[in-house]
Amino acid sequence: MSQRDNTQQEGATQVAPYRFALCVEYAGGNYRGWQIQPEHNVPTIQAEVEAALSKIANEPVSVVCAGRTDAGVSGTYQIIHFDTYAKRDVRGWVMGTNTKLPDDIAIKWAKPVDATFHARFSALERRYRYLIYSAKVKPAVLNKGVTWTYKSLNVDAMREAVQHLIGKHDFTSYRAVGCQAKSPVRDVREFNVYREGDLIVLDVRANAFLHHMIRNFAGVLMTIGAGEAEPVWAKEVLEAQDRRLGGVTAPPFGLYFVDVKYPAEYELPVSDLGPYFLSC
Repeated sequence: MSQRDNTQQEGATQVAPYRFALCVEYAGGNYRGWQIQPEHNVPTIQAEVEAALSKIANEPVSVVCAGRTDAGVSGTYQIIHFDTYAKRDVRGWVMGTNTKLPDDIAIKWAKPVDATFHARFSALERRYRYLIYSAKVKPAVLNKGVTWTYKSLNVDAMREAVQHLIGKHDFTSYRAVGCQAKSPVRDVREFNVYREGDLIVLDVRANAFLHHMIRNFAGVLMTIGAGEAEPVWAKEVLEAQDRRLGGVTAPPFGLYFVDVKYPAEYELPVSDLGPYFLSC
């Protein structure tokens, strides 16, 4: 009996498909974002992951992710789920799928979950890190892994500024004009700024994020860090509720999706945050 026949026979007796949660890590520099764009012939993370999983499952596989990332954005803890009638062990989903993926995408782990788990709607909060390389000379090795500025940035001023952004606010000024979210209100639960050598890290936790929200945070904070605006400007932009007053949107390079929290009942592996070259 062929593998396809075996899978179909199992599917005939299986009342409901198996559901798996997977953790995907990817370097986004070579992709036009997470989501498949059928109207455009462009490479996306989702397309690569679905194609690889479909080969291992020997049937079409569609995935749902915790948070769609933009072109150039990377992920160290992107959580997805998918349903399948194919019976494979965890090692098969991880090691097998990785043999079908390009070098800049990897499955970190897989775990069977019940039908109540949803990668997007079960998520309680999400976390991003934005890495700014502040040095006189541009980086070569991480040119698509950090955002470079030749300016010297004042981390203390940036720390003062982020205090105005913590809490539940209307973030209209910090979202893209074309953002499709129904509400601009988000709850920023923690926002830290710290330095590791020439790297400045913006580390943000929130219940959810708006389109370009982190990159617009970064644009404002880099302006403040460079001494071109006072820390209170972050508050003034917030209260204006007008994207036109929010300054430039920082580049996507250097933005990492690093964590998603789910109810403890699902017992998903804990994120090591990342990216791997940060010490904490």
